Amino acid sequence: QVQLVESGGGLVQPGGSLRLTCAASGFIFTNYAMHWYRQTPGKERELVAGISSSGGLTDYADFVKGRFTISRDDGKNTIYLQMNNLKPEDTAVYYCNAVHFQNYWGQGTQVTVSS
Repeated sequence: QVQLVESGGGLVQPGGSLRLTCAASGFIFTNYAMHWYRQTPGKERELVAGISSSGGLTDYADFVKGRFTISRDDGKNTIYLQMNNLKPEDTAVYYCNAVHFQNYWGQGTQVTVSS
């Protein structure tokens, strides 16, 4: 049974930091590129960051470059999203995604940036 379980979301003040975690199981983690997406009500889901199956390549949306860092720990079948200098416009549900021949999604974790 494939599972992607996100955690680490919550309420944070502008300028603050959060670290999201996505724990994967049920598939060969090291074969999969991993991504973080986010979505707000009424908008399409948008790509935030991605990391290759080897971990050697990362990519970021322009609106998070320099503030967010994606990483993976293959020993723990886990990816992370370190989010620094958070802004109110970062408020969204953040989803973990795994892509190889299959495409898997987590259930999402809410991030709210507000004073």
